[in-house]
Amino acid sequence: MIEQPIGVDAQAQAAYVIFWAVYAVGFLIFLYLMGRGLKRLPVYGVRTLILACLAVLLLTPVQSPEVVNWWIPAWLHGGYESILGNAAEATRAFSNMTLVAAGVFVIWILDLVRVRIWRREA
Repeated sequence: MIEQPIGVDAQAQAAYVIFWAVYAVGFLIFLYLMGRGLKRLPVYGVRTLILACLAVLLLTPVQSPEVVNWWIPAWLHGGYESILGNAAEATRAFSNMTLVAAGVFVIWILDLVRVRIWRREA
């Protein structure tokens, strides 16, 4: 059972869970289709870098300032707050994305090293 944040009714909590479920399924379908489309690129590193950037862009969360324990996609929150002129919130969202991008970049480099070693042995 998901713990319900204080001040949020059950209907809002259900909508939150449904949103994330639909968002996750939509992302998986999008990533699958992009992966099939990117197979035409001859360089493995470029394909995986594009997919990693999409994952960082679309999956990085930021905690909601209005409701405790609710998470929002950082691109959505940062873009919305940028349009509204709230620079502090937009900076918080985009800095989250920057930190996640740095972590994913390290993982991407390690994956390239793994592939290089695997191909050398084969």
